[in-house]
Amino acid sequence: MDFAQLAQFALIGLAAFGAGAMNSVAGGGSFLSFPALLAVGVPPVTANASNSVALWPGSLAGAWAFRAELLRFKKSLPLLTLVAFLGGIAGGLLLLATSNAAFSKLIPWLLLVATVLFAFSAQLSRFVAGLRKPAAAGAAPQGRHVGPGGFLFQLIVSIYGAFFGAGMGILMLAALAIQGFDDMHEINALKNWLSAVIYSVAVVTFVVAGAVSWPHTAVMLVTGTLGGYWGARVARRIPALWLRRFIVAVGSFLTVLYFYKTL
Repeated sequence: MDFAQLAQFALIGLAAFGAGAMNSVAGGGSFLSFPALLAVGVPPVTANASNSVALWPGSLAGAWAFRAELLRFKKSLPLLTLVAFLGGIAGGLLLLATSNAAFSKLIPWLLLVATVLFAFSAQLSRFVAGLRKPAAAGAAPQGRHVGPGGFLFQLIVSIYGAFFGAGMGILMLAALAIQGFDDMHEINALKNWLSAVIYSVAVVTFVVAGAVSWPHTAVMLVTGTLGGYWGARVARRIPALWLRRFIVAVGSFLTVLYFYKTL
């Protein structure tokens, strides 16, 4: 292996570490890892599939780090997991059947909507809460239950995430926050678990189809997993307000970037 190849693997390894950490904290990690694969010469569809495989263990590591918060959602979690599973199948098959060109034009608009929704999620949650009926005595907190609209949005995000994952975490965070989830670490726990489910299904689809570049993916698997666990551990120590601001900043940056790329 010559110096140029070593430099390429170092680039994608660092990008995957950053992507794993970013995904476990706020989402948007594919912005780092997907372009890195393109930069070293991996074709777009193969790069997308390889990126999903590489970030899969990182999402599992992030979900494990938030396992205590995840256990608080016993009622909603099974159905959310099923929705993410079905969406992951649909999105993975969609990627293998079509190009990224047409869908990539929608990405900046999706990110813009998600970032705005998340930025004003507290106000929207208060408005929605005012329209709800008062909870019965002894009922579990409303914020730990997902309504029908939340399941539908999760299905759409799951399809999108398996097809082209950039911004999937921010879309998911926005949907959960508007549903009334008011604890940032609980939202992260759900987001990491559902991302892990989506990636798991997509990984099987891409591997069976032979759409993965394994030399690049192997390096990213290791560093992405380390980044996912490290990012989740750090996120637990960050004040909720700072984490919200960071997520809005990430969403704004990605929105501007993808609008610029479509010019």
